[in-house]
Amino acid sequence: MPRPIAIALALILAAPAGLRAHDIPNDVIVQAFLKPDGQRLQLLVRVPLEAMRDVDVPLRDKGYLDLARADDALRTAAIVWIAREAALYEEDTLIGDPELIDVRVSLPSDTSFREYTTALAHLRGPKLPADTDLYWEQGVLDAWLEYPITSDQSRFAINPGLRTLAQRVTIALRLITPDGRVRAFELHDDPGIVRLDPRWHQAAGRFLRSGFDHILSGIDHLLFLLCLVIPLRRMRTLIAVVTSFTAAHSATLFASAYDMAPGGLWFPPLVETLIATSIVYMALENIVGANVTRRWIITFAFGLVHGFGFSFALRDSLQFAGSHMLTSLLSFNVGVELGQLAVLAVIVPVLNATFRYVVAERMGTIILSAIVAHTAWHWMTERGAQLLQFPFPEVDAPMVLTMVRWAMALVAAAALIWIAGVLRRSRDEKTQSDNRNDLPRRIRGPVIDEPGA
Repeated sequence: MPRPIAIALALILAAPAGLRAHDIPNDVIVQAFLKPDGQRLQLLVRVPLEAMRDVDVPLRDKGYLDLARADDALRTAAIVWIAREAALYEEDTLIGDPELIDVRVSLPSDTSFREYTTALAHLRGPKLPADTDLYWEQGVLDAWLEYPITSDQSRFAINPGLRTLAQRVTIALRLITPDGRVRAFELHDDPGIVRLDPRWHQAAGRFLRSGFDHILSGIDHLLFLLCLVIPLRRMRTLIAVVTSFTAAHSATLFASAYDMAPGGLWFPPLVETLIATSIVYMALENIVGANVTRRWIITFAFGLVHGFGFSFALRDSLQFAGSHMLTSLLSFNVGVELGQLAVLAVIVPVLNATFRYVVAERMGTIILSAIVAHTAWHWMTERGAQLLQFPFPEVDAPMVLTMVRWAMALVAAAALIWIAGVLRRSRDEKTQSDNRNDLPRRIRGPVIDEPGA
């Protein structure tokens, strides 16, 4: 036998028989409870054993776990994969290392982790019988960790650090406050530091950044802004259009956040299709010639649709608002507006320079709008095809009530738009009249009384 093959066989035979080293799972769901109690912070965690790799596990016949001798391996898995990775904070200060109170294997059919009380009772109760036939990949590991804290009235934060468990990790975390309230969080992959009870300025800062990042990363919203400003590069007209867009998307964003929007599965693809449609319309209007004096009205109508699109991005983040829902919504909206202003600050000078030095304004408007229309048309058809996969919603009493509410809101919005238009026209007419009356005086110059008159 060749020497290299003999050495390889010797290494394989010398390896521990129970060493668990397998592929990284695709999806893993972690269940966790966090409860401050006096000067201890309890963390109860349930993790599928298949996500814990490279653990020397004692096995018995047929490859079943040897539960009578598995405690050391389970404690090692809990320390390596959970205790060393998770970081908890009290008032933004990192808490020290936890104490591993207990750890055990449970069957995947066990339902004790539905509530904190039953999960704690399960960890305090008897373990699985030693003769239970269970493979490592079939079981779940339950761990009970305790962290030293100063007071259970403090504000806590967590960085789960469980990203390495699988390619996609979902953490269902529930915080039980000292007064018994439950706050549920759904964290994905590597969420970073999550403040479980943020102060108002912490929530405001988080959602301000979220709104700013969203507008910069949303290519469909950016193309809509581009279509808006191609024919509008004068500050006065631009302010009116951007203000109408802001007012419209703010209204639907707030309404959706307070559960006033339809909740059917068909609604998000409908909104995404309408957003693409709005881009196509604005681009075609630029090509045929936009009526810039009335563009703010069309912008308001499409802004209502885009507001729902913003709400979809915000929906999963509202769990981080704590008790500052309104503050978080306002901050997100401010972030969106700051992002829009940043985009406009770049787009407007670039368009002015392009139309001045590169291509004539009319030709440049047609070329840019045609490119945008082509892109948005593909989005519209693709999203429309997705929308058609959902059955048309049945018209029931709740749906009718929602439609009536939105009809009333649209009527009120239309009335406000009409009033604003009347006031604007009246102000413009007064300004023009004042200018005409003042013209002879400006030509003649000031009147000077002659002596002796």
